[in-house]
Parts: sequence; C-alpha cells; structure tokens
Amino acid sequence: MQGFWSNQTYTTLERPDGVTSGYFTPEELAARVGGAATRESAQTDPGTVPDVHYDFTQFGLDRSQAARAENLRTSLIVDPPDGRLPPLNADGRRRAAERAAAQARLGGRWDSAESNQLDDRCIMMVPAGPPMMNSGYNSNYQIVQAPGQVMILAEMIHDARVVPLDGREGPGTGLRQWVGLSRGRWEGETLVVETSNFNAKNPFRGSSERMTVTERFTRAAEDRIDYQFTVDDPGTWDRPWTAEMPMQRSRGPLFEFACHEGNYGLYNTLVGARLEEQQAAEAGQGRDR
Repeated sequence: MQGFWSNQTYTTLERPDGVTSGYFTPEELAARVGGAATRESAQTDPGTVPDVHYDFTQFGLDRSQAARAENLRTSLIVDPPDGRLPPLNADGRRRAAERAAAQARLGGRWDSAESNQLDDRCIMMVPAGPPMMNSGYNSNYQIVQAPGQVMILAEMIHDARVVPLDGREGPGTGLRQWVGLSRGRWEGETLVVETSNFNAKNPFRGSSERMTVTERFTRAAEDRIDYQFTVDDPGTWDRPWTAEMPMQRSRGPLFEFACHEGNYGLYNTLVGARLEEQQAAEAGQGRDR
C-alpha cells in the first residue's frame, strides 16, 4: 500500500439523473472528461470572484491535469444497485431540518465567520474522510506502513490519520473526533479499516455521530488500489450502503496545503463581502436621487 495515490475521478457518488446504465462507454467517459477539461482550462473574467479565488490556468493542477483513477462506473455507489443513496429515515430528515434552521439563523454564507462553511474556514474538507472522497483538485494521499500501524495523509487540508493494527480495543463512546477513530486489520491482502466515534460536526451526506465507516484497501496492481467503503448509520439511513473507487499511483511528494483556520482567506472573504454590500447600497442611493 505504501506510496502516493490519487482517487481523482469524474465519476460522482450518485448516478446522475437520467442515466440508467451502470457503466459509461469509453466514448461517453471521454466526452465527459473532455468537456470538463475545456471548462477547467477556460480563463476566468478579471475581477470576478472565481478570478480572485482560484484560477487554475495560472497556477495549480486541476483534475484534468492531475493523475486520475479512470472509472467507467456511472456511480461510485454499488449497493444499492441503482447507484443512489438510500432515502433518509425519520431521524435523518429531522436532523437535516434542524441543521438547515440553524444555518438560516446564522444568516448568509458570507455574513460572519460562523456562517462560513467548514472548508471556507479551513477546518475540514471532503478528501480527509473517512470515507476518502475525491474533490476538484488535490485528491492525493500518501500511505505509510510501519510495524503495527498505517498512516494516511490527505493532501487537501493536510490531515493525517494513524490507524493502529495491533488489535487494541476501540475507544469508548465519550471520545469523538472530526475524522472519527480508526482501527485496522489485515484480511489476506486487504487492509480493512473500521472507523467510528465521529463528532457529527462534519456530517457526511447528512450522517450522525452513530456512523461507522468500513474501508477496504486491496492492491489490485502495481499502480492501482481498489478502495471500497461501507457506511452504516442507523441514525440517518435504514440500511448500510457501499461505494467503490480505484486509487491510481501518483508521483510524490505531497506539497504543503497551507489552508488553516485564521489565515487571511477568511478575513479577506468577509471584508470583500462587506465592501460589495457597501457598493450596492451606494449604488442604490445614487439611483434614488
């Protein structure tokens, strides 16, 4: 397992609306990749938010330029077989409504630091997992094997997960973390990692603190790992569900992802939002005269 890996793919977690087949044809996948590459390479308009935020034509690697794990599946979800998430149960719907109401009380996304999303504040991002999902860029990992443990470092948000393999007992329910607490074991050539004790402050598709994620890493070839995960959360779904994606060997090392809470990005975002509001108010006053 040891080395640098990418799970960058154009396959989404759920099957796109209107798609009924379980797999794209190579021609269909090429068209999706080509269309995305064209959009990602397009120049941004000077002075717009996308131009100020990130312009990958000037720096960085977008997903069309990075190592990709090619996947013809129309959905990462393999169970249920329709490639869709199971419906939320009553607890999941109630919690989703409560989260939406709490966010509404905070105001708009750019009204305060607290109303910013977690990735805006550089607290937590999708690739850290578990499960380890790909994003638009920086979907790279470093896996290090050592006696009695495995370390998985995510490039995006630079979180490192240390997985003990020595058979120690799991922690009590009182200890909860952003990425949960993991325990691993080998089943033949497959590394199995079970993670629980999530704090539910970073819910995965609406998950609760009762979520357990079971990951399976199988070395399928010198340059490929088959990554499978099963989500079991009776506080959100009435049945477990499973997804699969390949991980492609990539070149290292991973570079610093200098995004952390309290950096200038959050301050500048809020200042920019207040400036836009001031300019809009002044423009409105000018029209009223």
